[in-house]
Amino acid sequence: MKRYVLAASLLVTVTTAFASGSAMLFAAQEKMSDVAIAAPADPAALAELGNLLFFDPNLSLNRTQSCATCHDPGHGFSDFRGLAASIGDDGKSLGDRNAPTAAYSALVPSLHRNEDGDWVGGLFHDGRAPTLEDQAGGPPLNPAEMGMRDKAAVAERLRENPAYREALAKLFGAETLDDPDAAYEALAKALAAFERTDVFAPFDSRYDRFLRGEAKLTDEEELGRVLFFSEQFTNCNQCHQLSRSQMDPQETFTDHRYHNIGVPENTALRKANGVAAETVDPGLAGNPLVDAPEERGKFRTPTLRNIAVTGPYMHNGVFEDLRTVVSFYKRYNSKAVAAQLNPETGKPFGFPPVPETLAVKELTHGPALDDRRVDALVAFLKTLTDARYEKLLDE
Repeated sequence: MKRYVLAASLLVTVTTAFASGSAMLFAAQEKMSDVAIAAPADPAALAELGNLLFFDPNLSLNRTQSCATCHDPGHGFSDFRGLAASIGDDGKSLGDRNAPTAAYSALVPSLHRNEDGDWVGGLFHDGRAPTLEDQAGGPPLNPAEMGMRDKAAVAERLRENPAYREALAKLFGAETLDDPDAAYEALAKALAAFERTDVFAPFDSRYDRFLRGEAKLTDEEELGRVLFFSEQFTNCNQCHQLSRSQMDPQETFTDHRYHNIGVPENTALRKANGVAAETVDPGLAGNPLVDAPEERGKFRTPTLRNIAVTGPYMHNGVFEDLRTVVSFYKRYNSKAVAAQLNPETGKPFGFPPVPETLAVKELTHGPALDDRRVDALVAFLKTLTDARYEKLLDE
């Protein structure tokens, strides 16, 4: 694996660049859709180019941030720096959402509506990047992330590197870097090709080895597995099981759909990034491709693979501990006072920001879990950790 570079500065100052960044990203995606460059004849070479680009901080304005900065391959392709949202290349911009893992993202389908009319797929928490290529092309132009001025500026950075000039000429044609739109689409295609390699989706966790008969689960982990897939005792598989079979070796542990589970506001993050308290993140409803009020407050179900090593959790990073996440769901099917308290703060969980679209049916499915069963579920979730990250479970 190539080396990667972390952002040089963790200085947090107040900013509200997040919303404008999303708007610019969508505008960039619209322009990308007007460009069509031929598919390269050498997919392996394209993925290797994407590998180089993924770790290159020169694709950010101040040359401090690469894709790997917020999607660290040493920590489940997530941002492990201990912040609910990622610091931008300028050392101060701070968004309002937690950076999702890039692992297994190639298995997320393109944004579409299924036969029931539900929105499915798309990248980012709100699906605003319809495809993996759209997602890969987003961060360099986002002012709250890598901060490049425009595609021409990105193309100029690509021209600086002899290896990029040679690879792009071979893969897409000698004139690619002369056209900023074509150069940018080539960059996005290369990054997406790298994200489609087995490096991002090895399916080699202890759970996978268990399915292949190569490992055993402890009694606690097995209880957690049974509870997770149960249609009677938990609501986990309401949103986190894609296949009908419990033994599917390609299970991604997400239905790729959008749900409002009532995640409370992250007040600490709002104090740091300057977003006004009680501002409602519209989620899917804020996606320009959707723009439907009935989708307000809904976010795409994340994969649970590597969940134990990719905290903080939820779309806004409001929870630090995985056990808190599991305990959070008890608030909906228990009247006990303790079930309404956030174990990290000892205070009540905040109110659902958008109560009118809350997924009541799914959230109230099954009885409340006792501590033993919560611990068992957490133990099972840890078995979903890719082999390369298992050492992180003890940290």
